[in-house]
Amino acid sequence: MTSRLITIAQIKGAHGVKGEARLRSFTADPAACFTYGPFLDEAGKPILTPVKWRPVKDGFVVTFRESLQREAVAALRGTKLFAPREALPAPDEDEFYITDLLGLEAIAPDGSPVGKIAAVQNFGAGDLLEVETPSGRVFVAFTRDAVPDISLSDRKVTVILPEDDEDDNTEKG
Repeated sequence: MTSRLITIAQIKGAHGVKGEARLRSFTADPAACFTYGPFLDEAGKPILTPVKWRPVKDGFVVTFRESLQREAVAALRGTKLFAPREALPAPDEDEFYITDLLGLEAIAPDGSPVGKIAAVQNFGAGDLLEVETPSGRVFVAFTRDAVPDISLSDRKVTVILPEDDEDDNTEKG
Protein backbone atom coordinates (compact mmCIF):
# COMPACT_ATOMS: atom_id res chain seq x y z
CA MET A 1 0.00 0.00 0.00
CA THR A 2 1.37 3.40 -0.90
CA SER A 3 1.69 6.09 1.71
CA ARG A 4 -1.20 8.50 2.03
CA LEU A 5 -0.22 12.08 1.38
CA ILE A 6 -1.36 15.12 3.33
CA THR A 7 -1.51 18.59 1.78
CA ILE A 8 0.65 20.73 4.06
CA ALA A 9 1.25 23.89 2.01
CA GLN A 10 0.67 25.65 -1.29
CA ILE A 11 2.83 27.94 -3.37
CA LYS A 12 1.24 31.38 -3.64
CA GLY A 13 3.70 32.75 -6.17
CA ALA A 14 7.19 34.16 -6.68
CA HIS A 15 8.86 36.60 -4.32
CA GLY A 16 11.59 38.91 -5.55
CA VAL A 17 14.03 38.03 -8.30
CA LYS A 18 16.19 35.37 -6.57
CA GLY A 19 13.91 32.35 -7.01
CA GLU A 20 12.15 32.60 -3.65
CA ALA A 21 8.51 31.59 -3.27
CA ARG A 22 5.59 32.83 -1.21
CA LEU A 23 4.03 29.87 0.55
CA ARG A 24 0.84 29.31 2.52
CA SER A 25 1.00 26.64 5.24
CA PHE A 26 -1.96 24.42 6.12
CA THR A 27 -0.45 22.96 9.31
CA ALA A 28 -1.79 23.86 12.78
CA ASP A 29 1.60 25.38 13.62
CA PRO A 30 2.34 27.16 10.32
CA ALA A 31 6.13 26.69 10.54
CA ALA A 32 5.71 22.94 11.10
CA CYS A 33 5.23 22.41 7.36
CA PHE A 34 9.03 22.79 7.02
CA THR A 35 9.79 19.91 9.42
CA TYR A 36 8.48 16.98 7.37
CA GLY A 37 11.29 16.70 4.84
CA PRO A 38 11.22 17.76 1.21
CA PHE A 39 7.89 18.83 -0.22
CA LEU A 40 6.29 16.14 -2.38
CA ASP A 41 4.01 16.43 -5.40
CA GLU A 42 0.63 14.67 -5.51
CA ALA A 43 2.32 11.49 -6.77
CA GLY A 44 4.67 11.42 -3.78
CA LYS A 45 7.77 12.52 -5.70
CA PRO A 46 10.06 15.04 -3.95
CA ILE A 47 9.91 18.35 -5.82
CA LEU A 48 11.22 21.09 -3.53
CA THR A 49 13.47 21.16 -0.49
CA PRO A 50 13.12 24.24 1.71
CA VAL A 51 16.40 25.48 3.21
CA LYS A 52 15.41 28.91 4.57
CA TRP A 53 12.09 30.54 5.34
CA ARG A 54 10.81 33.62 7.05
CA PRO A 55 7.30 34.58 8.08
CA VAL A 56 5.52 37.32 6.19
CA LYS A 57 1.91 38.48 6.16
CA ASP A 58 -0.30 35.50 5.18
CA GLY A 59 2.51 32.94 4.96
CA PHE A 60 6.22 32.53 4.42
CA VAL A 61 8.93 33.45 1.95
CA VAL A 62 10.95 30.32 1.19
CA THR A 63 14.31 29.62 -0.41
CA PHE A 64 14.70 26.13 -1.87
CA ARG A 65 17.77 23.94 -2.34
CA GLU A 66 16.76 23.55 -5.97
CA SER A 67 18.02 26.48 -8.02
CA LEU A 68 14.93 28.12 -9.48
CA GLN A 69 14.52 31.29 -11.50
CA ARG A 70 11.65 33.66 -10.71
CA GLU A 71 9.74 32.48 -13.79
CA ALA A 72 9.95 28.84 -12.67
CA VAL A 73 8.63 29.72 -9.22
CA ALA A 74 5.84 31.84 -10.76
CA ALA A 75 4.84 28.84 -12.90
CA LEU A 76 4.39 26.80 -9.68
CA ARG A 77 1.74 29.18 -8.34
CA GLY A 78 -1.14 27.18 -6.88
CA THR A 79 0.95 23.99 -6.59
CA LYS A 80 -0.03 21.98 -3.53
CA LEU A 81 2.81 20.55 -1.49
CA PHE A 82 2.47 17.24 0.34
CA ALA A 83 4.07 15.17 3.08
CA PRO A 84 3.56 11.47 3.86
CA ARG A 85 0.91 10.84 6.53
CA GLU A 86 3.47 8.86 8.54
CA ALA A 87 5.70 11.94 8.89
CA LEU A 88 3.03 13.96 10.69
CA PRO A 89 2.53 13.79 14.45
CA ALA A 90 -0.21 11.65 15.91
CA PRO A 91 -3.40 13.70 16.32
CA ASP A 92 -4.66 14.52 19.79
CA GLU A 93 -7.48 12.50 21.30
CA ASP A 94 -10.76 13.20 19.48
CA GLU A 95 -8.86 14.74 16.54
CA PHE A 96 -8.39 13.05 13.19
CA TYR A 97 -6.63 13.58 9.91
CA ILE A 98 -9.23 13.61 7.15
CA THR A 99 -7.22 11.08 5.16
CA ASP A 100 -7.55 8.61 8.06
CA LEU A 101 -11.36 8.82 7.88
CA LEU A 102 -11.79 8.41 4.13
CA GLY A 103 -12.99 4.96 3.13
CA LEU A 104 -13.97 3.89 6.66
CA GLU A 105 -17.14 1.83 6.94
CA ALA A 106 -20.06 3.84 8.32
CA ILE A 107 -22.33 1.80 10.56
CA ALA A 108 -25.55 2.51 12.43
CA PRO A 109 -25.56 2.30 16.25
CA ASP A 110 -27.02 -1.24 15.96
CA GLY A 111 -24.01 -2.29 13.84
CA SER A 112 -25.84 -2.46 10.53
CA PRO A 113 -23.91 -1.13 7.53
CA VAL A 114 -24.75 2.36 6.28
CA GLY A 115 -22.04 3.03 3.71
CA LYS A 116 -18.52 4.47 3.50
CA ILE A 117 -17.00 7.83 4.40
CA ALA A 118 -16.47 9.53 1.04
CA ALA A 119 -15.34 12.99 2.18
CA VAL A 120 -15.23 15.50 5.00
CA GLN A 121 -16.77 18.82 4.03
CA ASN A 122 -17.09 22.19 5.72
CA PHE A 123 -19.39 24.76 4.16
CA GLY A 124 -18.94 27.24 7.00
CA ALA A 125 -21.14 25.81 9.74
CA GLY A 126 -18.85 23.00 10.92
CA ASP A 127 -17.44 19.75 9.63
CA LEU A 128 -19.71 17.23 7.92
CA LEU A 129 -19.01 13.61 7.08
CA GLU A 130 -20.14 12.79 3.57
CA VAL A 131 -21.34 9.19 3.64
CA GLU A 132 -21.79 7.21 0.42
CA THR A 133 -24.88 5.05 0.99
CA PRO A 134 -26.63 2.68 -1.43
CA SER A 135 -29.26 5.37 -2.02
CA GLY A 136 -26.81 8.26 -2.51
CA ARG A 137 -24.64 10.58 -0.49
CA VAL A 138 -25.76 11.83 2.92
CA PHE A 139 -24.19 14.49 5.13
CA VAL A 140 -23.81 13.81 8.84
CA ALA A 141 -22.74 16.54 11.27
CA PHE A 142 -19.29 15.65 12.58
CA THR A 143 -20.31 16.01 16.23
CA ARG A 144 -20.19 13.63 19.18
CA ASP A 145 -24.01 13.32 19.03
CA ALA A 146 -24.15 12.32 15.36
CA VAL A 147 -20.83 10.41 15.29
CA PRO A 148 -20.58 8.75 18.71
CA ASP A 149 -17.71 6.36 17.92
CA ILE A 150 -14.73 6.23 15.57
CA SER A 151 -12.47 3.19 15.54
CA LEU A 152 -9.54 3.65 13.20
CA SER A 153 -8.22 0.20 14.12
CA ASP A 154 -11.53 -1.47 13.14
CA ARG A 155 -11.94 1.00 10.23
CA LYS A 156 -15.51 1.78 11.37
CA VAL A 157 -17.41 4.96 12.18
CA THR A 158 -20.73 4.86 13.99
CA VAL A 159 -23.07 7.46 12.49
CA ILE A 160 -26.59 8.52 13.32
CA LEU A 161 -28.16 9.56 10.03
CA PRO A 162 -30.44 12.58 9.93
CA GLU A 163 -34.07 11.54 9.97
CA ASP A 164 -36.11 11.99 6.83
CA ASP A 165 -38.85 14.50 7.39
CA GLU A 166 -41.80 12.87 5.65
CA ASP A 167 -43.99 15.89 6.40
CA ASP A 168 -41.91 18.15 4.13
CA ASN A 169 -44.19 17.53 1.15
CA THR A 170 -47.51 17.51 2.93
CA GLU A 171 -49.90 20.42 2.99
CA LYS A 172 -50.40 22.09 6.28
CA GLY A 173 -53.76 23.36 7.05
